[in-house]
Amino acid sequence: MNNQRSFFFNVDWFTVALYLTLCIIGWFNIHSAIFDETHPSIVDLSTNYGKQFIYIISALVLATVILLMESRFFSALAPAVYGIVVLLLVLVLVIGRNVGGNQAWISLGGGFRLQPSEFAKFATCLLLARYLSGTNIRVTDPKSFFVAAAIIVFPMVLIILQPDAGSTLVFCSLIFVLYREGVSPLFLITAAVVIALFILTLLVSPTYLIGVLVIIAAFLIYFFKRNQTMIITVAVGFVLSVVLIFSVNFLYHKVLKQHQTVRIDEWLGITTDLRGIGYNVNQSKIAIGSGKLWGKGYLKGTQTKFSFVPEQSTDFIFCTVGEEWGFAGTLTVLLIYLTLLFRIIFIAERQRSNFSRIYGYGVASIIFFHVFINVGMTIGLVPVIGIPLPLISYGGSSLWSFTILIFILLKLDANRMGII
Repeated sequence: MNNQRSFFFNVDWFTVALYLTLCIIGWFNIHSAIFDETHPSIVDLSTNYGKQFIYIISALVLATVILLMESRFFSALAPAVYGIVVLLLVLVLVIGRNVGGNQAWISLGGGFRLQPSEFAKFATCLLLARYLSGTNIRVTDPKSFFVAAAIIVFPMVLIILQPDAGSTLVFCSLIFVLYREGVSPLFLITAAVVIALFILTLLVSPTYLIGVLVIIAAFLIYFFKRNQTMIITVAVGFVLSVVLIFSVNFLYHKVLKQHQTVRIDEWLGITTDLRGIGYNVNQSKIAIGSGKLWGKGYLKGTQTKFSFVPEQSTDFIFCTVGEEWGFAGTLTVLLIYLTLLFRIIFIAERQRSNFSRIYGYGVASIIFFHVFINVGMTIGLVPVIGIPLPLISYGGSSLWSFTILIFILLKLDANRMGII
């Protein structure tokens, strides 16, 4: 009885409430996005919104099971869980079902499918936390950093073979975990500079860009003229930047797929095709803008009802929120996500074990990336890469994956005082 009381009082129920709120918001917006007048009931199991109801119930069962498990299980079996997910990622390349150009699904029958790449997220977070929390492991040590990077990159390689660029990029968010554990801020700055140079090279002449870099390098060398180390660093950085600039054309046209380059061209304004590649984003922005302050009301979105926005219950579910609930609704949803992220970071920081803290930051990083990219692509701030909005977009694999991510952290947190 005492253990049950301890369990009840130590679970972070505020985070559970945020989780349930997002699930319910998602379920109702999926119902509205793909509403069928011949099947009006939100629990009609012959519809996708009825299936989402099943996914939510099964996710709650899964969450309960996780909370009742022994906390040490997650660290002890992290390598096994990672290995099983890797096997599933290999299996999907052999027997997977192709949906939307990606061979990323394993059919379970009855219209249900499993997407292994979703489960690779929590498996990678677990193994990364297990490794980095090991004795004498320091992420600033080259060998430790290489192993940690390999843990992150390995599933990325398998997922890009599907090919699923969106799910692959999600793993890049785990760089924030490495940063929290001691990787130099220069690593993040370098990554940001590389991305900026890549984009700028697509927009302006390489000659002009190199000229600007020469001026910046000359200024820095003059400023640090008494610091030989900084002068060498600036010189090396300049040379590598020039190499990158001259490599962009090859990388862009020979490495990236055509559908990826045309999306980037549309995003940067290099080309405009509102009836083709830019159709989804343009219709999404129209839907969100038409909601104005308070929205058109539940089940009253015209963009939704006439299916102007493809994938409206999955990748573009946020435009349904914008159209039917307006600016007030979208702001509310974003504030819930922001509160959830801050709560997860707060939970991570109060952990006594390194494993729990590192895992918590992995959860926060993945959720942040999903929310930022998904919302950004619906309003045209980032290219369309096709990743779901956590707990809101339609889909069992995504919902289960985020449920596992969050509730493992809640279980670890409930056990931080050694009570459960």
